[in-house]
Amino acid sequence: MASSITSKPFLGATTLNSSVSSDVRRLSFSSLPISVKPKTNTKVCCIIEIQAAGSTFGNYFRVTTFGESHGGGVGCIVDGCPPRIPLSEADLQVDLDRRRPGQSRITTPRKETDTCRIYSGVSEGVTTGTPIHVFVPNTDQRGHDYKEMSIAYRPSHADATYDMKYGVRVVQGGGRSSARETIGRVAPGAIAKKILKQFSGTEVLAYVSQVHEVVLPDGSVDHDTVTLDQIESNIVRCPNPEYAEKMIAAIDAVRTGGDSIGGVVTCIVRNAPRGLGSPVFDKLEAELAKAVMSLPATKGFEFGSGFAGTFLTGSQHNDEFFTDEHGRIRTRTNRSGGIQGGISNGEIINMRVAFKPTATIGRKQHTVTREKKEIELIARGRHDPCVVPRAVPMVEAMVALVLVDQLLAQYAQCNLFPINPELQEPLSLNFPNFELANI
Repeated sequence: MASSITSKPFLGATTLNSSVSSDVRRLSFSSLPISVKPKTNTKVCCIIEIQAAGSTFGNYFRVTTFGESHGGGVGCIVDGCPPRIPLSEADLQVDLDRRRPGQSRITTPRKETDTCRIYSGVSEGVTTGTPIHVFVPNTDQRGHDYKEMSIAYRPSHADATYDMKYGVRVVQGGGRSSARETIGRVAPGAIAKKILKQFSGTEVLAYVSQVHEVVLPDGSVDHDTVTLDQIESNIVRCPNPEYAEKMIAAIDAVRTGGDSIGGVVTCIVRNAPRGLGSPVFDKLEAELAKAVMSLPATKGFEFGSGFAGTFLTGSQHNDEFFTDEHGRIRTRTNRSGGIQGGISNGEIINMRVAFKPTATIGRKQHTVTREKKEIELIARGRHDPCVVPRAVPMVEAMVALVLVDQLLAQYAQCNLFPINPELQEPLSLNFPNFELANI
């Protein structure tokens, strides 16, 4: 979200003239009442509101991440979490361990335990409804690896654009552009997944479906039955053992040659409540696209039938309705990907996220320095030869954050008063026994 500024005059105040208004717009305070005196003798008051960009996600379940790759640590603040939910550091650590570096030979060799601490928002094992502060220290920084990169830009990395935007940047580890920032997404994503699972039986699962030219065939993974254990059964996180071996071999081949490759992560959502999402600008698939495309190295997003749907006719693509044995309206096919008109319909939500090859590689490349001199650069440091195995829990986290935010919005707008039982279902229909803590 780009930084924005609005000027709101108090009741009865005259409008700011153009010269005063332009001066006021150059202020950079977050929210400040200002009294100014224009060229006339009329006193003018206004409220300046500036929405700072970039590090906060969500409307009702709000997450703000902080920290840098080679700073003291990284983490997040989670605001809007419902109270009385059992929560411990162990609940977060499972997904943080799936994300952490150094977990296998096909990931970055940087050694971090990524052990998290919860400093607020949880008391006696349950959430209190107040902001939850999660922190993970950095313990294996190597700032000297980035000496060359302090003067030259890594091709296809954020080095140059950070300088273009801010006029200054953190060289070591790439600062905020490092994937280490995603710790502040995965931790609250674990909280969101727990809320979704307990409230409505909703499951969010992601897996690797492509590494470079190794593509998992359509239909080879049963989205109705695939489990987390199957996904985690190998280091590349592909639930098909045969293709997992091929993917690992492809990563090994480029890893030893100092190069990198990309891939695709597929994510599914089972038992999503119906009614999540809003028409027009806040469609559920639009929110999901923004969320996952905010992850580092993402280059593409497909939902439902995706681009392949353009090869079909309407009669081939439409998902026909039927009534199942429980009297629920369902669709016989799911080319819509579980969302129609921007609103979830109760079918499995499915999407695919494309990740580019890791930008930092150990091969000589042409680039320029900050002084605009053309040089050759061999980047140093410890980096993933392919990001998709570690991106799996990141994608799950962002999808879960969208869903729990939309769940809170749907409950507040459409379930505050009794629902229309002929057309609507309770949000917790599939899993009604929400496990609140016994305080």
